Amino acid sequence: MKIALLFSSKAGMAASLRRRLEETAVAANEEDGDEPPPPDAFAECDSDETISAVAAALRKRYEVIPLESDEEAYPRLRETCPDLVFNISERLIGPNREAHIPTLCEILDIPYTGSDPLTLSLCLDKSRAKEILSYHGIPNPAFWIVEPGEPVPDAIRLPAIVKPLFEGSSKGIKNNSFVGTPEELSARVKEVTGIYKQPVIVERFLSGREFTVGVLGNVPNLEILPIVEIDHSLLPKGAHPIYSYEAKWIWDTPENPLPIFKCPARITAGLKEDIEKIVADTCRILRIRDWCRIDVRLDDEGRPNIIEVNPLPGILPNPEDNSCLPKAARTAGYSYDDLILKVVEESSRRWGLEPRGGRS
Repeated sequence: MKIALLFSSKAGMAASLRRRLEETAVAANEEDGDEPPPPDAFAECDSDETISAVAAALRKRYEVIPLESDEEAYPRLRETCPDLVFNISERLIGPNREAHIPTLCEILDIPYTGSDPLTLSLCLDKSRAKEILSYHGIPNPAFWIVEPGEPVPDAIRLPAIVKPLFEGSSKGIKNNSFVGTPEELSARVKEVTGIYKQPVIVERFLSGREFTVGVLGNVPNLEILPIVEIDHSLLPKGAHPIYSYEAKWIWDTPENPLPIFKCPARITAGLKEDIEKIVADTCRILRIRDWCRIDVRLDDEGRPNIIEVNPLPGILPNPEDNSCLPKAARTAGYSYDDLILKVVEESSRRWGLEPRGGRS
């Protein structure tokens, strides 16, 4: 089987953004062009290490064609005509950017791994995902949307968390995203809308424990991996109890990893059952396919709430990088290569292809 690996490399996306800024500057006849991107602009793009590790895993069983998900992706896909696309592309611009490559695959009638364009777009736009979950009775924090330039609603209950509406990988969620006063709320909303040029979602802060849950497979045959707890008590002194950009990318390094992850989480059988049920229900309602990672937090009464759905989960290969889906998979007995090949097997089965089964 011939597999095209579609990725968004940091270097490739940086070059693409530079071209866009230069074109904008020429079109507007401006000397400086657009404002520079925020420092976390490429947080969702793949490192060379991740791209190489995924390609190496796939090559154990398949012919692999690595393709950057840039402006040439469509003609390259049409030319190579792979049997399956292994999609880890996040792209860079717009609220539907995670749906770009699956949409091209559907135009070309090429099977691909992971969720479809609608699910990917819904999950990236946090408000749309929460609206659907709320309709189906899935607990999630109360939320408010603030458009750029609009006043902050008086009804917002504090403390709260301020996030960009359609970002991932903790982009725009910093230590000061936790706000406890109206002044802090207004300042953070103004800052985020100004930097990221998009609405913000303000969520009621939940004070309970936080977990993240990896899932493999497809409804009704979901494999829920061992639950990971994020222990906020082990964050640096003065940090708010949230898994912020600083916690994910600055304070936690391979040379000095933060010991904040516990897998499997030390929880009661009852809480484990409750978390697994809400996660499985979320996968079914949002039509998640093949794999995902879902973030859960307990409210003041200890009830699990969905706080984030990640149908394109991070998969850093180095165990010291504290990437939670590979961490959970390792606890379940999967090697990194097993994890990648398991996704191919699940996707192939769903598309009616012939996967090569068995762990490496």
